[in-house]
Amino acid sequence: MSNQLTATKREGFKRSDLTSLRNQGSIPAVVYGHKMDSTSIMIDEPSFIKTMREVGRNGIINLLVDGNKTQVVLTDYQRDPIKDEVVHADFLAINMSEDMEASVRIDLVGDAAGVKDGGVMQQPLHEISVTAKPQDFPDSIKVDVENLQVGETITVGDIRQQFSYELNLEDDVTVASILAPRQEEEINSGEEQEGGHPTNEEGRETEPVGSDEE
Repeated sequence: MSNQLTATKREGFKRSDLTSLRNQGSIPAVVYGHKMDSTSIMIDEPSFIKTMREVGRNGIINLLVDGNKTQVVLTDYQRDPIKDEVVHADFLAINMSEDMEASVRIDLVGDAAGVKDGGVMQQPLHEISVTAKPQDFPDSIKVDVENLQVGETITVGDIRQQFSYELNLEDDVTVASILAPRQEEEINSGEEQEGGHPTNEEGRETEPVGSDEE
């Protein structure tokens, strides 16, 4: 696995400069944080995508800026949904000995007993804020739902002791539950009568399209 990404400092900040960068296959980006001032950089888009696939959303990256190595994590990125291109990225320079906070995806694993009995799985919480050392962040938090029955719920408090890192939510927040089929129908019916639409519970990450102003 390669976690090294090469960047170059940039000086052009006009809309035309940023458009030109993107047309050449580069991404405007910013790096800031531990022992450094905010620095505008540009990175190669294919290299960025390859690196993020290898290290994961909260993975540690060795960012080489004009030959100087800085350990960073990706804090945010913006994607143009029409062109399906990354248009901007933010990197945070980190101190490996200090705790930091980041959001981690929650994955439900196992075939729930309640679903086999006709119940409907609900997952209102798809990611959670975690505090840990940079090297201790998981790619995802896996929650075993195999023994979950109809009418039962798994909360943050139920899983907190399973992990060595800190979960930054109250114990009573629901991670997953199984509703009886009739109860699921009543909930959906109530949403339709109020003119609302069921919430997207697929946990897909969306990224806003950013402006070119920095």
